[in-house]
Amino acid sequence: MVTPLSEDLVELVERLEPRVEMLCEQELLPPVRYPSDHHGDPSFTRTPAQERRFARLIATADALYGMPGEDPAALRRAIESNPRLCWVHTMAAGGGAQVKAAGLTAEQLERVTFTTSAGVHAGPLAEYALFGLLAGAKNLPRLQADAAQHEWPPRWLMGQLREQTVLVVGLGGIGREVARLLAAFGTQVIGTSRRGEPVEGVAELVHPSQLVDVVGRVDGIVVTLPGTAATEKLVSAEVLAAVRPGVTLVNVGRGTVIDEDALVEALRDRRVGFAALDVFAKEPLDPASPLWDLPNVIISPHNATLTPAEGRRIAELFADNAGRLLDGRPLRNVVNTVEWY
Repeated sequence: MVTPLSEDLVELVERLEPRVEMLCEQELLPPVRYPSDHHGDPSFTRTPAQERRFARLIATADALYGMPGEDPAALRRAIESNPRLCWVHTMAAGGGAQVKAAGLTAEQLERVTFTTSAGVHAGPLAEYALFGLLAGAKNLPRLQADAAQHEWPPRWLMGQLREQTVLVVGLGGIGREVARLLAAFGTQVIGTSRRGEPVEGVAELVHPSQLVDVVGRVDGIVVTLPGTAATEKLVSAEVLAAVRPGVTLVNVGRGTVIDEDALVEALRDRRVGFAALDVFAKEPLDPASPLWDLPNVIISPHNATLTPAEGRRIAELFADNAGRLLDGRPLRNVVNTVEWY
């Protein structure tokens, strides 16, 4: 175990899969700052003796729960030091990007299976997407501005999700949950899919290459895609120029999927009426970014996945995959080492 994990969750994994022994020395791991803190206190350091013990634990493990220090370079060193290592589970749903950044050889990628925590975060991120869409429909910035001025304005119309059409860009686990919840509201849902397979709650499927053709018909856009070479700036300047004026945009995928400079311009001229952004092209978001000062933007610091239950859900996923590995069955959430998601 190379990421902070409470003793209760260590016991949970071993109870769910008794064939697993979790090697855990809490003094070698950074103290957590909040529930499900996979990084731990950044000021934590190990003594040279502790570093040697930590390295020995890694070198004797068959699998790693987490990535050492959430650091791709440390992941590479761990794999180089341990020829018996066969599986690494990453805490992030988008762990493929971290694996790519490790710069592993073809032999190492063949030897070690990498899995992610995809699916664990679908519920919290879908709720954040609804929060953003509702905030846009109800014009939260106007409500905040009026309240700040103690102003009681003339009555004005609010939007309703049940009367809107929303485009969900990406129908993986998160996108499917967003679509399911929106359908319960009575929202008309359009979703992007490369394969065209029917999805519950989605009334219309379009190929990602057709974004520019469909965005003019929707009131809201929810981006759930991972950050890959294929998705970089998929929501491009051309797409943002084609949106219905006043559209709401929510991003719970990866910041690189949206052309951030084009988004700033679209927010300034109100083609995008409101945006709720949990992810950004570069994180932390630069203090000089104009996004901070735009009145029609809500910024959250890649925080929408964090709930008290996140750590338990990841531990349960890990235990299930451990059983699959021991039984010779396919693992869930295996990283695609071609597209890195």
